Amino acid sequence: MVRVGVVAAAVALVAAGCGGGGGSEPSGAASWPPGDGRGSCAVDKQENVPATMRDGTVLKADVYKPKSADSVPVILMRTQYGKAAAQVQPFRYQTPDWFASHCYLVVVQDIRGQGQSAGTFSEFTNDMNDGYDSVEWAAGLPGSDGKVGMYGSSYVGATQWLAAVGGPPHLTTIVPANTASDYYDGWNYEGGAFRLAFVEPWAMETIGASAAQNRGDTGTAKQLAADGANYSRWLGFRPYQQFPPMHPGDPTIAPWFFDWIDHPTRDDYWKQWSIRDRYANVQVPVLDFEGWYDAFLAGGVENFAGMVANGGSPAAKANQRLVLGPWDHVGWGRPGSNVETPLLAAAGAAGDSPINDLMLAWYDHFLKGKDNQVSGKPVVDYFLMGANKWKSASAWPLPNTRWTTYYLSGNGGNGIQGRIGQLTTDAPKDPQQPDRYDYDPLNPVPSAGGHSCCGASTGPQGPVDQFVVEQRSDVLTYTTAPMTADTELTGPIRLTLWAASTAPDTDFTAKLVAVAPDGSTVNLNNGIIRAAYRDSLEHPTPIVPGQPYRFTIDIWPTSYLVKAGAKIRVEVSSSDFPQFAPNPNTGDPFGANPNTQVATQTIYHDAEHPSALVLPIIPAGDAGSSRFPLQH
Repeated sequence: MVRVGVVAAAVALVAAGCGGGGGSEPSGAASWPPGDGRGSCAVDKQENVPATMRDGTVLKADVYKPKSADSVPVILMRTQYGKAAAQVQPFRYQTPDWFASHCYLVVVQDIRGQGQSAGTFSEFTNDMNDGYDSVEWAAGLPGSDGKVGMYGSSYVGATQWLAAVGGPPHLTTIVPANTASDYYDGWNYEGGAFRLAFVEPWAMETIGASAAQNRGDTGTAKQLAADGANYSRWLGFRPYQQFPPMHPGDPTIAPWFFDWIDHPTRDDYWKQWSIRDRYANVQVPVLDFEGWYDAFLAGGVENFAGMVANGGSPAAKANQRLVLGPWDHVGWGRPGSNVETPLLAAAGAAGDSPINDLMLAWYDHFLKGKDNQVSGKPVVDYFLMGANKWKSASAWPLPNTRWTTYYLSGNGGNGIQGRIGQLTTDAPKDPQQPDRYDYDPLNPVPSAGGHSCCGASTGPQGPVDQFVVEQRSDVLTYTTAPMTADTELTGPIRLTLWAASTAPDTDFTAKLVAVAPDGSTVNLNNGIIRAAYRDSLEHPTPIVPGQPYRFTIDIWPTSYLVKAGAKIRVEVSSSDFPQFAPNPNTGDPFGANPNTQVATQTIYHDAEHPSALVLPIIPAGDAGSSRFPLQH
């Protein structure tokens, strides 16, 4: 049994950089949701309305019924976080009653084995069939006109996609927020690396504890909640297959957690729920909200592009809209919220989420037939950080993207005093000495911001100055010359890295950073690749120690205006803890034992091994607006 020696320091850095935790109510909670903007319908509420699934399991929902002589459309949320909460706090959705006042029948349902619903909870397992059955049940409720839309964030976005791929006849549209395209790649794992800071606290304090409460196991519920609240005690624990809080060997507690550990590749266990493999099954319009520092950003933009290209009908392909804002996973409502980082808050009111007004307009169009120009063609609305303006495009990646290659050159440095590593548009011609550093899994690079989940104190989220991280000897940096003009970066980023290791398996990380003229820095996004997964997420293969390999690291998307005089930097290392579980460098099966070894990493950037960063540069043109465009 091993605990990583820098757990406390790394977690302290995360908390200092990212602000308050997601588990507590924001200080301004009393001001949310706002009381204005209600519709004309009075509303009655029925609690614990039963719905019987195809296997006889009864799920419970709260139904908010507008007092209307006419039949009205249904808005359905299927949540594992408590139907009474309905994802209103912190500063996210309006209340179900608010939406019902606009003459919609609103249904908020506890999923199987959570809240008031019967059955055994198992993440992802039942949500395709239960989602289908629940949509059809909701369509037949008294007062329903038969059209059903869905909404919700994170896993409550997953319940929408999992229902939609089943094709329930009465499902008319979905509005998923902050959710993924695949529950292996970009959810539990990324580039083959386990997403530690998200998965463990979330599994303990949230879904594990609430599932135990549902089945009447109050002792386990209290223990999991306490362990989740004290997550820093556990983030360094290995081996993961013996993770004590989840009671390994007890099939009644959390067998699904150990399934995640026991399936570290994108195998059939994960493929059975993958959305990216099933876009052709989805025949409904989709309004998708994502944040630039959200845990599931990459999957959200993939869902948009995948539906435009491969959606199940011409109408579905044409009616896709993606909104990308300056948000982390939870704090995207923004006014007064203390779960976002200060640098995100600096975007001001222009960065507030438009989700409630736009979602209502979307439903008015697709469920009530109102001609309000919210869709009719694929649209990407994105917030350009640095300029703090909203802009729009017709596709993702943006059609006018100039893919620009910057090559790594010079000495990447070991600590700030030796930093002369460069990013240059000139391909290397002369021989260059490679850069080297030692990576010790027991002393990993601490996370400073990033795209994790679910509260900013547990999962490294958001933009944070990188000064402390860049002092380390195991972090290399390569930097451009100052920009000669304001330069917009919007889109995905890719680093091709030629590297070797003395280990049979290891990780390589990359982080895109903006460097202001005064030397202050801010992370734009990051990525990781586990060496064994360099060619396939399904069939990992070890590397030969000492042999150079070409690794591709997908740095997640961003949108940022790099001002004239500022620079662009890429950090290269081999760990990002606790965002990702440190690679032990042994090549042993994942999670099986606590063994580690130190690896010496070699980064090449010569004519034979041209390591290079490809940036999505957008030509100057549309200046954008501080007002979000509800219509197009």
